[in-house]
Amino acid sequence: MTTAAPIAQQTVELSPSYTLPIVLVVGAIPLLLVQVWLSSIVALFGLFLLFQTATIRLKFTETALEVYRSDKIIRSFPYREWQNWRIFWPGVPILFYFKEVKSIHFLPMLFDPKMLQICLEQRCPKI
Repeated sequence: MTTAAPIAQQTVELSPSYTLPIVLVVGAIPLLLVQVWLSSIVALFGLFLLFQTATIRLKFTETALEVYRSDKIIRSFPYREWQNWRIFWPGVPILFYFKEVKSIHFLPMLFDPKMLQICLEQRCPKI
């Protein structure tokens, strides 16, 4: 009899979510009527996040959260160094925060928030 490995022992790659960047780009359009420069800044930030969404991937492994650009790992965050994490505004998630022993990280929500929550709860439960 074969049993499936628990999800905490599998590597899980989060799917991209283009919601936040698209909302920013579309939201910049009505701002044109109010402030052109503010609209430009919001639109450029949305386009930057759109590019990041297309190129950055998060993978939850057995021991760490790994950040990839294309197929190249750019950063690894071992769970044993995590002290806390939080998803801001769970109803409309826009920001993911986690604190390590020596640093604090804020990431815009550019990936599937439900799967992120599941992976976080399994791999590093809140203190």
